[in-house]
Amino acid sequence: MQYKIKVKPEDFYVKEIISLPIKDKGQYGVFILKKRGWNTVDILKRIGKNLGIPFRNISYGGKKDRHALTEQFITIKNIKKKILFKNDNYLLQPVGFSEEPMDPRHIIGNEFKIVIRSISQKAEEFLYSPLQSIEKYGFINYFDDQRFGSFDPKQGFIGEKIIKGHYNGALKIYLTHIYPEDKKEARERKNFLFENWGNWQKCLSVAKTQMENFAFNHLIENSKDYLTILRKIPKEEMSMFFSAYQSFLWNETVRRLLVTLLSDEEIIVHKGIVGDYIFFNEIDKEKFGYLVKLQIPTASSKLKMPDEITEKIYKNILNEREVKPSMFNLKKIRQAFFKSVKRNILVKPESFKYTIEDDEVYENRSKITLSFFLPRGSYATMLIKRIFAKKPQRRQ
Repeated sequence: MQYKIKVKPEDFYVKEIISLPIKDKGQYGVFILKKRGWNTVDILKRIGKNLGIPFRNISYGGKKDRHALTEQFITIKNIKKKILFKNDNYLLQPVGFSEEPMDPRHIIGNEFKIVIRSISQKAEEFLYSPLQSIEKYGFINYFDDQRFGSFDPKQGFIGEKIIKGHYNGALKIYLTHIYPEDKKEARERKNFLFENWGNWQKCLSVAKTQMENFAFNHLIENSKDYLTILRKIPKEEMSMFFSAYQSFLWNETVRRLLVTLLSDEEIIVHKGIVGDYIFFNEIDKEKFGYLVKLQIPTASSKLKMPDEITEKIYKNILNEREVKPSMFNLKKIRQAFFKSVKRNILVKPESFKYTIEDDEVYENRSKITLSFFLPRGSYATMLIKRIFAKKPQRRQ
């Protein structure tokens, strides 16, 4: 079933709900940032530059999509005035002060209003069943595709390469992986680096970024010292690489658990970047009772699975990938680490409402308008994937 999201920025509206105490005075100014057409980091760098404020003084809880209309809270350290700052695509609105900076732990969740467009009118009647299933059961709380931007289909995960000590491979992915948003020049340069990897002089001849220049100059003098370069990767980037690998392992564990629990008739799927997402439309009371209480931790050296079923599945995944739990305890990379966090397998949206009507943008097509609240860390795009999941041609 075909569909389109984010046709207009206002088709994907996200409002952050937080627990940060807001006061009349404090070391940190608290602001609501409303934006469209910008990702969070880029717009904050622009605002900081315009206000003469170092980026390190600006804190936020989460990154919001550039292809959306979003509201989130930020804090600015040591700002005394309630500055209103705006242009056509963003608004920085003061709301008070705080004794502490904004942080992910202050996010309770997000309110969403989403329009899904260009749906065949013949498919309308088939949409009520998944929508009602979401109301009844919720949906599987997978990490969604946007978590896997650094995954390279040919080369794999940077995080996995690092824990295995394959530093050459990790650095190669870091400097040659092509992201969807990369422009033509960057794509061509990265392809050249990939094809000429190991010929450091050739690689240096096309180097453009500060990291590329440092890396290839260093490798010309120290041809096998990849670790020194990896240690230069910023903490936030390295944390994202580790999180991507943890998310993959978590998703794969849940996928295999569902294949174990569900019959072929119960399984429905939606395609993903790193494996299909498995869902169910109906499930018996006992299986649902098991899943709704189950929490799976993300990978680390001291991870403990909740029961024998999940323990066996997780061990099989690690064995297949030739990974041992002790490998997650890194000794040579220190700017980031693998922290285990428990995550619910099922998440149920609160205040879930929907309407299906004619699409005013696409002639003779339908649209769904959704509104709901999700707790921190859950993906609205995964809820959409659940709606449009379908029977697989064969068992996954």
